[in-house]
Amino acid sequence: MRQMYAVRSLFVMIGLVFAGLAVIVQMIRIQNSEQAKIFISQGDRYSGEFATIYPERGEIYDRGGHLLAGNRTVYEVGVSLPDMTDPEKLASVLGTYLGLSYDEVYNKLTDSPESWQYVVIQDYVGAETVSSIQELMRQMEDADDSSLSGLGFKPHFQRSYPENSLASNVLGFVTRDGRGYFGIEEKYNDLLAGNPVQVWVPRDPNKAAEIPKVPNGTTLVLTLNRDLQAKVETILDQALMNYGAENGAIIVMDPRNGEILAMATTPRLNLNNYTDYFTLYDNGSQYNRAIGMAYEAGSVVKVLTMAAALDTGTVTPGTTYIDTGSIVVGGINIQNWNRDSWGQQDMIGCLQHSLNVCLAWVATQMGPQTFYGYMERFGLGHPTGIDLAGEAMGRLKVPGDSDWYNVDLGTNAFGQGVTVTPLQMMMAVSAIANDGRMVTPHVLYSMLRDGHQYNVPSQYAGSPISAETARTLNEMLAISLEQESSLALLPGYRLVGKTGTAQIPTDFGYDSTHTNVSFIGWGPADDPQFMIYVWLQKPSASIWSSETAAPVFAQVAEETVIMLNIPPDVVRNQLAITP
Repeated sequence: MRQMYAVRSLFVMIGLVFAGLAVIVQMIRIQNSEQAKIFISQGDRYSGEFATIYPERGEIYDRGGHLLAGNRTVYEVGVSLPDMTDPEKLASVLGTYLGLSYDEVYNKLTDSPESWQYVVIQDYVGAETVSSIQELMRQMEDADDSSLSGLGFKPHFQRSYPENSLASNVLGFVTRDGRGYFGIEEKYNDLLAGNPVQVWVPRDPNKAAEIPKVPNGTTLVLTLNRDLQAKVETILDQALMNYGAENGAIIVMDPRNGEILAMATTPRLNLNNYTDYFTLYDNGSQYNRAIGMAYEAGSVVKVLTMAAALDTGTVTPGTTYIDTGSIVVGGINIQNWNRDSWGQQDMIGCLQHSLNVCLAWVATQMGPQTFYGYMERFGLGHPTGIDLAGEAMGRLKVPGDSDWYNVDLGTNAFGQGVTVTPLQMMMAVSAIANDGRMVTPHVLYSMLRDGHQYNVPSQYAGSPISAETARTLNEMLAISLEQESSLALLPGYRLVGKTGTAQIPTDFGYDSTHTNVSFIGWGPADDPQFMIYVWLQKPSASIWSSETAAPVFAQVAEETVIMLNIPPDVVRNQLAITP
């Protein structure tokens, strides 16, 4: 019997030991859990509070390291009502420094609900103003004057643009709610904004160091050249004045990789005063006309028609055509831009004199299936995929559409009835300057995150034509420009380009008194390193692109070769053969 009790006692003792060990293990586990750490960090539940901390928005730089978009510290000025002793004095001081009326501040301080512990007087107050108020507070404290008791300042970030309107059409802007609109700010809003974090914030200022650091948003480096951007904007503004144009756009792109070096449009917005948006623009498409506005570009489209014809073997540079001044397509008579006949011309002559009739004939020789197949391959009617918000698609009517007619084959061949954005044309024509490979335009060069740089690779959108076709047409356009003695020529450099003058469509046909003038060109001809597109809307000094857009192209080309350090052809060729 005693032996049985001894065995039972042993089992009870062992059970108690295991139970005790379990309790100890559980205590250790709880003390080291994440919940315990939060509890310990809180201490007294009234010693702090949970708060959402928003990271500093990522900065934006140009390719040379110039800051285009950053952040500045501003302050929320408020008053802790339980600590307030003299509302009259507070109202007088804050009204003076913040530009508010005495009554406005006093009413906020005295008419607030009893449950309120804190009232905001004004937000987004600049650091200089806050420093002045703080200096006054120190002086009053030294004099044992507590009239400003309860006054406090909460710092936070506000988006700032050190160069005001420079590249505003590319950057976009950030509103006070922290959301990006247009351009880079909208396209990469999530990356720039970063991830907000909820943390426990102690009320004890001595424990401020315990607040965890929230990682900043991603910093972006753009392909833009800040100095070239500024020059191009100046040239565009001067061109509008010189030629009486309503608005315009100029783009400079590297046709080898799609990097946008400059993109200027009008009007531009001082991004630090983004609320002026509604006084400058009627709709979002006007914010960046280079990507957001599709229009009938006219004869610049002829280079795509000729590219398709050369690529299919429909014509060669030496193919001749006798131009009688008109051609009938789909039962409709089509005429040249000056309603004249030019007699026998080869294909270089057709481009040089920009003959509508000749290009319409070329399109009919290809037929609609081939012609529109190539236009699709060139990306007409489709977005380029550029990394900017607000891109328009343009419109390419094709057989089978309810509003396509047989005559469209002829008119589309010289750019009438086809709407494109300037960037769409650049993307399409990049195939001619880049040995048949069409680039995808982009403005993001690299991203900086957690101390690492991530470069954005170039992308290609296909090869709509062969390298041989591209080189052949490249030479044809260079010869055409030289024989024309174009105002687009730049001494010392052999360039390639094409004009475009297009009447503006209305509800009652085409307006013959107003035009959109365009010019697309690139160079040097033997090694294209830049491509430029110029678009001026409704110039009044002349309706012809050869007299307006062409000289603007030459100005931009001159600045571009300087900025990119491209030597004249003679020097460059000598350097190439020097061992």
